[in-house]
Amino acid sequence: MILAIQTADATTHLALYDPANPTEPKSAISWESGRQLADQLLGRIDELLAGQPELERALTGIVIFSGPGSFTSLRIGHTVANALADSLSIPISGAAGDEWTQNAIGSLESTPVGHFAMPYYGAEANVTMPKP
Repeated sequence: MILAIQTADATTHLALYDPANPTEPKSAISWESGRQLADQLLGRIDELLAGQPELERALTGIVIFSGPGSFTSLRIGHTVANALADSLSIPISGAAGDEWTQNAIGSLESTPVGHFAMPYYGAEANVTMPKP
């Protein structure tokens, strides 16, 4: 199974895709995560995986929406996705645009394990400079 993660805004989307048929998700959940994304993301991933038969639970890859989007939401999503991919020793691929899921799934085969996905924020981060 391939886990797809989209955390670019206040609504978070997770889906599971069968690598043999990557056009339609086997299972998906969405929720208004707002400012609770860091607290909720791993629990929701576990919830999505728990609904699958035991033999189909094995993840073979992770795809993530790279952006643009909220700086904090993208950062949280990419951190969780990269850590999960690294801990499971599976490839991760990121993509942007309307067809991001299929593009990222298509590039998984050529993505080496250990490679990480980077977010694309769409603009420079708005960082407040410290006062002198």
